[in-house]
Amino acid sequence: MSRRTPQEKKRLSYAKDRRGSSGYSFKPARRWVPARKRRANRVNRRRARRDLLAAKGRPDADAAYAAEERLLARRPEYWQKPPEMPLGVWVERILERRAGRDERDVADRERLDRLRRRLRRPRRSPTDAARPFPY
Repeated sequence: MSRRTPQEKKRLSYAKDRRGSSGYSFKPARRWVPARKRRANRVNRRRARRDLLAAKGRPDADAAYAAEERLLARRPEYWQKPPEMPLGVWVERILERRAGRDERDVADRERLDRLRRRLRRPRRSPTDAARPFPY
């Protein structure tokens, strides 16, 4: 594998690194992401236990079949953390907001154009501002 130039490294960083788009802090997310997964699994175990308790008692094929049907009829709960926003999109969003605040600031426009060239994105005109942001 050949060595990467700093420009390639930066382009890859903008494409692959992620940034929290929801506005939350990453430190507590270390606790709440596993907690949300645990909660979904706990709900599934409780539902299964409740459905299987109906078949408790003397062995009866009909009751066991009905309990199994109830257990398999319900889709299990799951929770998955949504993917974060790519760093390049995050930086582009910040620069767009900053450039929109002060129209006379040429430096922010140049930074935004430079970033879009790095990301290999087309230049957007002010009329494109009405288009919603993809995230």
